[in-house]
Amino acid sequence: MSKKISKSDKEWRSLLAPETYSVTRQEGTERAFTGKYWDHHEEGIYVCVCCGAPLFHSNDKYDSGSGWPSFTQPHSGLIAEKVDKSLMMQRIEVHCDRCESHLGHVFSDGPQPTGLRYCINSASLDFQSEDEA
Repeated sequence: MSKKISKSDKEWRSLLAPETYSVTRQEGTERAFTGKYWDHHEEGIYVCVCCGAPLFHSNDKYDSGSGWPSFTQPHSGLIAEKVDKSLMMQRIEVHCDRCESHLGHVFSDGPQPTGLRYCINSASLDFQSEDEA
């Protein structure tokens, strides 16, 4: 189990850029095809922008055509899920288990071997190349 990270809303707001704050702390969504990682192809680990938790490996990233970084599975057990009933539909929302940052959603329309598509906002991620990881 990871150590939980807790900060006040004021602390998060002072630490994060406006779009990052909107996505990670207010469950916002960046526009498709605008995030820095949707068309990113380097090898390494995608980490939580708020706490640095390792979330997804580049080996599990694929082009879903959605305009957001998409992954077939998490890299670690640091992803939490909850039901999201906004937008008059039911989806599964994914968060960083360590700091509760909103990441995006997981759908069951992904490729094998998992059949899952973790559709993640670039604004919720940072990247560490293989050399840095």
